[in-house]
Order: sequence, then C-alpha cells, then structure tokens
Amino acid sequence: MDVTEATFQAEVMDRSRELPVVVDFWADWCGPCKALSPALEKAEAARAGKVVLAKVDVDSNQGLGARFQVQGIPAVKAFRDGAVVDEFVGALPPPKVEAFFDGLMPSRADELLAAGDELSLREAAELEPARADLAVALAKARLERGAEAEALEAVEGHEADFAAAGIAARVRLRQAGIGEDAFARLDAGDREAALDELLAELEKARNGTAADLSPEQARDLIRQAIVGVLSDLDPGDPTARAYRRKLSAALD
Repeated sequence: MDVTEATFQAEVMDRSRELPVVVDFWADWCGPCKALSPALEKAEAARAGKVVLAKVDVDSNQGLGARFQVQGIPAVKAFRDGAVVDEFVGALPPPKVEAFFDGLMPSRADELLAAGDELSLREAAELEPARADLAVALAKARLERGAEAEALEAVEGHEADFAAAGIAARVRLRQAGIGEDAFARLDAGDREAALDELLAELEKARNGTAADLSPEQARDLIRQAIVGVLSDLDPGDPTARAYRRKLSAALD
C-alpha cells in the first residue's frame, strides 16, 4: 500500500491503533530499497492481515521523511497506537525481517487478554505472571462474580501498579466493612458517585473506624482505592484531574 502525506494520518497513524503498521521509507533510485522490498512483502503476507505494510516514497513525500527523521534509506519504522515502536535502517536479510515482524505480533497472552473471559484471563496471567495488566483484568473478572478473595489473590505481587493496589485495597476495605456503598456504585457504573463516597469515607476515617484498622491504615487503603479507580481514566480526563485535586486536598 502506497501512502502519501495526505493519507498518512488515516492509513498509518489511525490504523495503527487497530493493528501494527510497518512503514517502508524508500525511493525508486535506491538499490537496497528494492532488495529489501520482497522480504517486507513476504513477511506481511505470511501474517495474514495481522500487520499492514505501507510504503512511503521519500522523494515525493519529503515532509514525512523530515517528520520522522529519515536520514538514510531504506528506513523501516513500525507504528502501534500512533507511535513508532521499533525501526531499522538498511536492507536486512529475510530472517531478520521476519524476526522484526514477529516482534510486532501480539503474544498468546495478548490474544487471551483480548478474549476477555475469566478462563482466558487466568491462562494469560499464568503465561506472563509479571504483567500487572493481566492480573488486574483477571481480578476485575473475579470481582464481577463476587469472588473478592480470588480477586485479591490475582493481584498479589503487583502492589507497585496503581490499578492492582486499588483492587487489593478495595477488597481489604470491604472485608473491614468500609466503603460498601461506594463500591456498589462503582460496580453500577456511577464512578463519580463512588469517588465522592470514598472521599467521604476518607474524611470519616480521620477519627477512627469501627473496623480493626487504625485511622492511618484505613485512610491509606481508601487513598489506594481512589487512585486505583482514577488509574482507569486517561491522565488528561477532566474527571481524573478534578478528583486528583480533591484527593490531594482531602489528604492535607
């Protein structure tokens, strides 16, 4: 597929949010470009629509060459989610081209994550136990069926991840009888009401709780739960910004 400055946004940047796009920056006078092209085309064909190959003639599209700092050709850049994630310069031999394409393919765990059911998520987490995103997805699936102890088990060892820590805090708070209304609202899809409830619980915990938690322990768990909820939002989301400010004020 030939891509120009006019079509690059749609064919490469936008499409890369659906699947990887490999862009071959080339020119007709470039011998190594012509030598590399068959290997790129073969690698694309072998992956049956899971990777797209786009070609940019740098002589006709000098703005794209400058934008992506193409200083030598052939220059091959792989895009995912609108950004360059891998690249090489020069005519690599076919085995290395194949390895380059392989590195862009979703792993078995990624495919299971996309499936989304609990059985698939459990297998994914077993395949790549270090990945917090898989642990969080599995924990959420378990929460949906009310299996809080199993959800807590899923995120153990991922305390450095905000979403995982938030789920663990949620389970421990529920076990202590704190924030039940907030989490019910969250499960019902009313995120802002849930956050307001948690902020209210944070203030109440200053004076202690009926649970077997110190005020400091309760407030820290509530803070983690709030941060976990906010971690599901884009950092620039107005709701995320507003509640981060409210949380900061409540912690003062």
